[in-house]
Amino acid sequence: MVVFPPKRRACENRFRDLGSSVRRCHESERSASSIASPRLKAHAAVFCVDEKTAIQALDRKDPVLPLSPGRAERHGFEYYRHGTLSLYAAFNTRTGEVLGKTAQRHTSAEFVAFLNDIVVNQPKGKEIHVIADNLSAHKTKRVAEFLAEHRNVHMHFTPTYSSWLNQVELWFSKIERDVIARGVFTSVPDLKRKLMRYIRHYNKAPKTVKWKYFDPSRRISPESVVTVH
Repeated sequence: MVVFPPKRRACENRFRDLGSSVRRCHESERSASSIASPRLKAHAAVFCVDEKTAIQALDRKDPVLPLSPGRAERHGFEYYRHGTLSLYAAFNTRTGEVLGKTAQRHTSAEFVAFLNDIVVNQPKGKEIHVIADNLSAHKTKRVAEFLAEHRNVHMHFTPTYSSWLNQVELWFSKIERDVIARGVFTSVPDLKRKLMRYIRHYNKAPKTVKWKYFDPSRRISPESVVTVH
């Protein structure tokens, strides 16, 4: 008979409890989705929606020195902070196009206003599915009232701690690399202008997201014991 040390037994018990929790979570999500989520119609529009908050309008104190032979690009560490801006984005999973809108504040009212923009930009009566994370601003009374008035709009929420599954997060990482991280913004209006200009340019040649699993054994399932961050 093999006797494991107390620490190892405790660790195995925690993994066993975690596996049970994961299975219960998957079962509850499957049952909830079967009740609350309508069947997706063939020509329905699916949008992955989220907001990138507190984007800083940073103006570099020193000019950026461009790349040159034998030298990397250089820029100073001092900057002026003119303010912040939030960017709402809706990623069309069928076409890859992005509908964007900036806002000074990040509130439920702004989120509902953006949902209305999505509806206005689609043919009247078209079924619309919105995928969002579990942010409290997405589940307020204002949102419920909007959904009651627009029966063709359906909300779906990613599981807790799984907002990275939302495809718009990939697009946010792209605009972060292309515009925000290395950008110079002389004011908040300048930041807004450059963000919207980027979206217009991107929509000239949009790209969809195609998920691929090269190793099916790594797929998360109810039998998964633990995930690594």
